[in-house]
Amino acid sequence: MPEGDTVWNTARVLHRALAGARITKSDFRVPQLATTDLSGWTVRESASRGKHLLLRLSAPGRSPAGRPAPDVHWTLHSHLRMDGAWRAYAPGERWGGRPAHLIRVVLHSPGAVAVGYHLHEMTLLPTADEDRLVGHLGPDLLGPDWDPAEAVRRLADHPEQTIGEALLDQRNLAGVGNLYKCEVLFLRGVSPWTPVGAVPDLPGMVALAQRLLAANRGRWTQSSTGSLHRGQTSYVYGRRAQPCRRCGTAIRKEELGERVTYWCPVCQPEHPDRPEPG
Repeated sequence: MPEGDTVWNTARVLHRALAGARITKSDFRVPQLATTDLSGWTVRESASRGKHLLLRLSAPGRSPAGRPAPDVHWTLHSHLRMDGAWRAYAPGERWGGRPAHLIRVVLHSPGAVAVGYHLHEMTLLPTADEDRLVGHLGPDLLGPDWDPAEAVRRLADHPEQTIGEALLDQRNLAGVGNLYKCEVLFLRGVSPWTPVGAVPDLPGMVALAQRLLAANRGRWTQSSTGSLHRGQTSYVYGRRAQPCRRCGTAIRKEELGERVTYWCPVCQPEHPDRPEPG
């Protein structure tokens, strides 16, 4: 599930493969960038911001007279959403990550080939203008700007919103997706339909979300239980009708906003103000 930790991991893979390298060939397979040629550009770094991936580049600068000038900094932005991925291959290695028709961009360098599959919102813009795409985001749970007090403040600004929807709103805190939303709420014993204003300990919930993402940083198996064994990595997420690991009650699955949510009706008792389903 591409959530904040997955994007963080992906950024590190691209950084190790490309940072400092000069691009020898680029192939964009999206209409808005189809004629873009990054040959000769240098990859400065790869970074993540919540669920957004930022590949920062230097384009060789030229003065109006054609003389060399300071490099111009650009950012290739992409969003993984639910199904996007980047893979790095050695030159000549077979690209086996996804079907070829899902490829959206290929970046060749002397030491590696980076292939982006089913990427969304791809944009090439000056690095100085990155805030146009990510400036609205709340504090990044895995970023150097992480500020738990600011995340709590943003959540508390919308007391009537359900906590399940508020945790997914990237303007509040950047990096939580559906998996971590469900797991954090279970571990805190809070129903997804509880209004933010009725959540007893918002700072504790925010702190737990950050700890879970940080614990999974650097590995691809996402676990909230501490186990990395298949079928044992979550308490409620993806476990509809299976017994709760705490009380044995069947886990439920239901729509909440535009996403589904999983919860235990005993360990996470419904808030009295929950609207009627449907």
